[in-house]
Amino acid sequence: MPDTAALLAAAAAQQGLGNTLRVLLIASIAGAALLAWFLLRGYRGNGSDENHND
Repeated sequence: MPDTAALLAAAAAQQGLGNTLRVLLIASIAGAALLAWFLLRGYRGNGSDENHND
């Protein structure tokens, strides 16, 4: 029975970097969206809390 790691290495060599770059692109877009949400959430909270403390 052939070694599983050798089979995976051979399959990865045939595919190239396409899947890796696709995963990195999706992860960077998701990270940028989460960062924007986090920053905008913080700015929204500063302005609205001061006016509602009557």
